[in-house]
Amino acid sequence: MSADRAHVAANVDRFSGFADLYDKHRPKPSEIIVDLLTQIAAKDRPVVVDLGSGTGLSSLLWTRVAAEVVGVEPNADMRAQAERRAADSGARTVRFIEGLSTATGLPDRYADIVTCSQSLHWMEPDGTLAEVARILRDGGVFAAYDCDWPPTLNAEAEDAYNACRAKAEALERSMRLAPEVVKWNKGGHLERIMDSGRFRYVKEVGLHHVESGGAERLVGLALSQGEIATLLKHGIGEDEIGITALREAARHALGDAIVPWFWSYRLRMGVK
Repeated sequence: MSADRAHVAANVDRFSGFADLYDKHRPKPSEIIVDLLTQIAAKDRPVVVDLGSGTGLSSLLWTRVAAEVVGVEPNADMRAQAERRAADSGARTVRFIEGLSTATGLPDRYADIVTCSQSLHWMEPDGTLAEVARILRDGGVFAAYDCDWPPTLNAEAEDAYNACRAKAEALERSMRLAPEVVKWNKGGHLERIMDSGRFRYVKEVGLHHVESGGAERLVGLALSQGEIATLLKHGIGEDEIGITALREAARHALGDAIVPWFWSYRLRMGVK
């Protein structure tokens, strides 16, 4: 297997085995994203392609306005969870297909809007942006958006979450459990979109979204992170990873309270 193919396979496999937990605890993107991109695309009933659609949280966001939504997801576990979510919601305009960001299998100029929700950093940039430009119509919009981790909710709980993630990342590196996994810096998204030369208008937008949660959801959010899921799949215990300490700190900080979670999003978009 070539190095490129090995990286793709490792990135896809990283999200196997915890789709239900991911779907339960990850945030649903803000409805403002729908309103913003629909306005920029100047299409009331757009065709939307959602790359790296995961469990469908970001795809089903579009059901109130889109003529059609196609979620492109290479991971079978995530795609199955998305199909269950779509069936439960009765969404008939949404479908999910197996494919890569660099090879969707969709026709030329198929979409009015192409999105990557919390996923572009897992995708090889040059091939992905070439595929996005191919499937977008002229005047169509590409948007990659990510939220800051963790949400703003409580200083003590956030510190504990960050400490747990840092410990898990260091442990995964030291044990070399995912040597083929490649992740691109989110901070470079805007520059890469601009430098691709495929978009006539490029801009970064800050957005906010409010959900709610408590100590249990904060621990679940940590468990939905790739490095922690990888450690658990390799038999590393919660004490060693730092999950036990996070659970105790979150419970101390929040008790049984359910509080607002303030999510900050960074959206980078390009108009073809």
